[in-house]
Amino acid sequence: MRKIEHIGIAVKSLKESNLLFEKLFGQPPYKEEEVVSEGVKTSFFMNGPNKIELLEATNPDSPIAKFLEKKGEGIHHIAFDVNDINEEVIRLKNEGFVILNEIPKKGADNKLVVFLHPKGTNGVLVELCQEIK
Repeated sequence: MRKIEHIGIAVKSLKESNLLFEKLFGQPPYKEEEVVSEGVKTSFFMNGPNKIELLEATNPDSPIAKFLEKKGEGIHHIAFDVNDINEEVIRLKNEGFVILNEIPKKGADNKLVVFLHPKGTNGVLVELCQEIK
């Protein structure tokens, strides 16, 4: 893992949260995107070298909707940038981590993504991200 790629925050309203974070960072999101397969709309903010992803559920069965129902708004995941996502999946599986989706899927912001089960990472949902080239 090379660096923290972004921090994902689950929100009830992307529109309202975009306004809040725009005030916080002094700039609008640089990107908004819907990932239909995950039932989520996202927006991304830059804060220095750091990225923040806001996530709003687009259907009641999506992972974000379930998270919001159970825990409310807040930090949903921490994403780490990796050079070779398939290699990392093998390495982490061999280390005993539970991989939620062993086959990388297309995520937001032009990334392939894989998630590690939070039960094996001290309650933190970890996302691995690799830029799609």
